[in-house]
Amino acid sequence: MSDLPVRGVRTRPISSFWSRILVAAAGLPAVIGIVWLGGWWLTLLAIGCGFVALHEFTVVTRPLRPVGIAAYAGLLCILLGIQLGGLVWGSGGIGVALALAFLLKGVSDTRGSATVAVAATLLGTAWIGFGLGFFVLVRAFPAHGRLAALTVMIAVFAADSAAYFVGMGIGRHKLAPRLSPGKTWEGFVAGVVATLFVAFVALYQDRHTFLSIGQALALGVVLALAGPTGDLFESSVKRDMRVKDSGRILAGHGGMLDRLDALLFASIAAFYVILAFGAT
Repeated sequence: MSDLPVRGVRTRPISSFWSRILVAAAGLPAVIGIVWLGGWWLTLLAIGCGFVALHEFTVVTRPLRPVGIAAYAGLLCILLGIQLGGLVWGSGGIGVALALAFLLKGVSDTRGSATVAVAATLLGTAWIGFGLGFFVLVRAFPAHGRLAALTVMIAVFAADSAAYFVGMGIGRHKLAPRLSPGKTWEGFVAGVVATLFVAFVALYQDRHTFLSIGQALALGVVLALAGPTGDLFESSVKRDMRVKDSGRILAGHGGMLDRLDALLFASIAAFYVILAFGAT
């Protein structure tokens, strides 16, 4: 996700603000519809978004010379494996990426450290592949997968939007100035409140058959922490590579990876929290 502006410093033009609104208004209903359908529809969406995000990652980390073909193959195997056989089969995608990256790096004439190149390849593959894969797994929960997946996605979106607007309006205290100078504590608190609100409202009706009110709020807390952590993780990668946004495919939202960064961490956290509560 893109950095949040600090009050008094306009970091985005007005056109960027409105393009952010328009992209969300056009894309969110379509994504919700696909998550509602689940199954192969969601897996195909995850593969498409994953390929775009992985392309952005390989461009951002170009100085590290990741092996793109190996990363794409690994991500595809992770998502197809999860769809066809669950997490055990999906984990094999990392082995595919490792083997291909080692072989292709070994036969290429490019300079640079093979260890760094292979490590960068595996980072992109695992980060994006498993982040999206765990979201597919959350949707695949037998009894309440649809509700759980929609709750996670909407909570992450609500937290990002609340943090953006509150940070833009009244943000004064920087959250992580070294990693992401635009993010503020005011925006973070607003994101936490938004996440808890979504988790409570979305899961309240099923409190007797899925998650209790306390469990729903616990899930909200975990999402409120995991999402910004994923956001800051991507910011640290971009800072290391000295780039501002991972891309511009989503206009005011930046690149696909900027849009997915919080969800990649939140989906993994949500899967294990729901699993721990035995509410699958």
